[in-house]
Amino acid sequence: MRENQHGAPKARGTGVTRILTVLPPAAPLATLGAPQRHFMARLPLRGPEDAQDQGGINCVTHVAHPMPQDISFLLLPGFSAIGFMSAVEPLRVANRFRGELYRWHILSADGAPVSASNGISLNAEAAFGDVAQADTVFVVAGFEPLACYTRALGDWLKGLDRAGATLGGIDTGSFVLAEAGLFRQADRLTVHWEALSAFHERYPSLQASQELFEIGTRRITCAGGTASIDMMLDLIARSHGDALASEVSEQFVLSRIRQRSDHQRMEIAARYGVHNPKLIQVIGAMEQHMEDPLAPDELAQEIGVTRRHLERLFCSALKDTPTHFYLQLRLTRARELLQQTDMSITSVCVACGFESPSHFSRTYRARFGASPRRDRSASSRPPGG
Repeated sequence: MRENQHGAPKARGTGVTRILTVLPPAAPLATLGAPQRHFMARLPLRGPEDAQDQGGINCVTHVAHPMPQDISFLLLPGFSAIGFMSAVEPLRVANRFRGELYRWHILSADGAPVSASNGISLNAEAAFGDVAQADTVFVVAGFEPLACYTRALGDWLKGLDRAGATLGGIDTGSFVLAEAGLFRQADRLTVHWEALSAFHERYPSLQASQELFEIGTRRITCAGGTASIDMMLDLIARSHGDALASEVSEQFVLSRIRQRSDHQRMEIAARYGVHNPKLIQVIGAMEQHMEDPLAPDELAQEIGVTRRHLERLFCSALKDTPTHFYLQLRLTRARELLQQTDMSITSVCVACGFESPSHFSRTYRARFGASPRRDRSASSRPPGG
């Protein structure tokens, strides 16, 4: 189960905040990694898609790196703890097996401890503004990734980019990079699946995928959660070989290293407990047509059956009607957009295929027990508030 973000209640439960310090051997704070040790510059290509992305250059499987790689993590309030820890732990284990291959640094907006969405706080080494240069910086975010976005943060990231740094996003960190204008239209990027629709609505010109992670030219993005492990294992393999990546993987009791193209979400069959191929197909069509919902007859036509047969499929497998099931999908999408974006309620209404704001409000209240406006206000309160 994913931790407390993207539409989940924000209360911390006990309200107890624990402060942890995760400090590796530190480089000088003003310069976290020298330009000659740039992370992405040393990453060999692993497949045809990478060769195309970086100009078709052929590289060896891995190369020797006498100097440790410096990686900085900018933690935003409410960041995903599992996404962050899953990125750091492979580096720690790699160091255990091969010496100091990596050094990592924790940054926050002001240099003070920063709380994750689960209430745990981590000490930061510095404020991001105190760091003038860095090899690689991952922005780690969670619920409401743009709540703490500032012009100063955007300018800092753009300055690092001009200096040749590699920039990455973990979980919803891609929102921050996109807000700063640091993705090109051709860039491959990803974001946590629960925030994908919100990302598409806010940045329609960018191509966010449903991959576990994406590694491009000086851009690395990851869906968060345990996908951070897979991303780091891929990076470790590029720099230090598949054997080390496999050794690290075994320490986490993983049966296999997932590829970037593996699905973020469980398949429709697993999510809904259905096995009929036609039912799986029609649910997929519903998920793809939220803004312009398909009529029942159109859904039936999608899978080559009559409307009555479609209704029997839903009744038998889901104890529901196609129309009601479709409505619940659209309402869930609407709630995600309300809680994760600053889209107006009218825009959310249109994006989820509702005829009018009044119809949207009525059905939303019936489903969630609160109006869209009230639900948005409640989701904007700080944790524990």
